[in-house]
Amino acid sequence: MPNKRIYLYPVWIRLWHTINAILMVLLILSGLSMQYSNPDYPLIRFDLAVKMHNISGILLTVFFLYFLLAIIFNWAGKYYRMPLKEFGDHIFKQVKYYTVGIFRGDKPPFPVNEQRKFNPIQLLSYNAIQFLAIPLVIITGWALLFPETIVLDFFGYSGILLTSLLHVSMGFIISIFLIIHLYFITVGHSVTANLKSIVTGYHEVEEEDTLAARTPESNTTLDKNNKTHTKNPKT
Repeated sequence: MPNKRIYLYPVWIRLWHTINAILMVLLILSGLSMQYSNPDYPLIRFDLAVKMHNISGILLTVFFLYFLLAIIFNWAGKYYRMPLKEFGDHIFKQVKYYTVGIFRGDKPPFPVNEQRKFNPIQLLSYNAIQFLAIPLVIITGWALLFPETIVLDFFGYSGILLTSLLHVSMGFIISIFLIIHLYFITVGHSVTANLKSIVTGYHEVEEEDTLAARTPESNTTLDKNNKTHTKNPKT
């Protein structure tokens, strides 16, 4: 069946995604430089790395709040809801596809359509990063920026040390996520298909996938959303 383009990435998502990616890279580079660089030959001069890290962290906080409010009050927020029914079974099917099916040319078990932007593994990992790892990085980062707010002794351990370890650990997890994320950008109809989607806002899907997604219960909501997007596709 012929392919169809659906509008999945509104302007605010693309703006947030781009700025968030830049801030993450700056935070990782400045953090690595402060933590591991040879003082005589730093990746980034220490005083500049500290300023870069602090400013990027403050901006990350601002854009995290922007993202949080946007998904609460915007129609795109529905894509981040995790259905608990049969979720474990869906995870298993997606793992099987990633480890076996994708190399055999099988169709994905949970293709992108108007009702679903993420497969189960993406949904789980994106929510874990956005609503666990990043908030912990932000909270611990602000605490380290104002160390007088940290409990000095936590069950016999230094509160500052524990806060630093949690901050670095979450930063490491986010770094691994970004590397995996870059790889999965290439897993689409073509190597550049997903990258084009986040640039233009439109994702190309097979017509049969969009038809399969239209259950009787969702037709009314979908039709209302589609009319809104057709009138104003950039909001």
